[in-house]
Parts: sequence; structure tokens; C-alpha cells
Amino acid sequence: MFGVLCLLVFGSWVDWEQQQLAGRVIRLHVIANSDSPQDQALKLAVRDRVLARAEDLYPAGASREEALELLAAHLPELAREGQAAVEEWGGAQPVSARLEECWFPTKEYENFSLPAGEYTALRIVIGEGEGQNWWCVAFPPLCLGAASQTVEQAAQAGSFTPEQAALMTGENGGYVLKFKSMELLGELKAFFSE
Repeated sequence: MFGVLCLLVFGSWVDWEQQQLAGRVIRLHVIANSDSPQDQALKLAVRDRVLARAEDLYPAGASREEALELLAAHLPELAREGQAAVEEWGGAQPVSARLEECWFPTKEYENFSLPAGEYTALRIVIGEGEGQNWWCVAFPPLCLGAASQTVEQAAQAGSFTPEQAALMTGENGGYVLKFKSMELLGELKAFFSE
């Protein structure tokens, strides 16, 4: 009984911590037309083009809410940027852009990690959207392959607490256990919601 109580308390704490982090970021989710090598390479070109335009939209010191409003107001323009990248590659697949709530698994990047859970995402779908996807963080700009900021600069721009920044960068030793717990908790929630 005590073990179940400890598990519930730990699960609640982990879920709260993920929600606090999710409330400070907007994820980017790019879905390729197919798994062909050309479509997968095109996905990265679309990612770079959309990220570059999205970064230009954010004024210095923008909050997540301001970034969300700006992205929502510029969804057609972001889709056109993705479409331009497709056309530069000689493709004709349509590109759509939308904001939605999505569940993401734990994702480890080069210099940071994000726990599994529900996040608001800028979702870019190329063509049929049946290929492998790619994700990172659109706000604050943490997609280091395409973004100009370092993790530390982006963490400051996103107003992360020191604990949240440490959780993302792995500076506290327990992030792997926490992230796995968050992922298991998300799967458990999904199971019971069905």
C-alpha cells in the first residue's frame, strides 16, 4: 500500500514537472511525405526553411504566448515557406502548417533532452505525411542544427527555471529516470483514456 502511494506521489510530481516544461515551449513536428531518401532529405530542407522564418517572427524577449500568437497568425506564410522549399527541390507535394496538441516521446538531442508528454506543436505536414517525422523545439529556438542560439541562450529566452534547464540538459543526474517515468505515465494515461 505504501509503495502504491509512493508511486502515485512520484507520478504526480513527474507529470507536474513535464506540464510546467511543456507550458514554456512550442515543439516543431515535421512529417515527411514518405520514407524515401529524397522525401527524408526534403523534410530537413522544409524544417530549415520553416524554422528560419519562425525565428524571424519572434521579437527579442518574446513570451511563449506571444510566440504562439505570432505562429498562429502566420501559419499560411509558414506553409508557403515549406512549399517553397519543396519546389526548390523540384517537388510538387503540398505543405500544411497547423498548431495542435501532440504527444511526444522522450527525445534526446545533441545537447539537451525533453521528456515525454503533451506539448503544443507547430506541425508541418509534407504531401501525404506518411513518412518518418522529425521534431525539436520551435520556441524558444532549440533546434540547434538549424537555430542560431545555444541551449543556454534559448533556455534564458524561454525563461526556464534552473531546475527545468538542468532537467533538459541532463545536469541533474536523475533526468533519465524522470524522463522514463514521464513516458510511462503518458502511456498509462493514454491506456486509461481509451
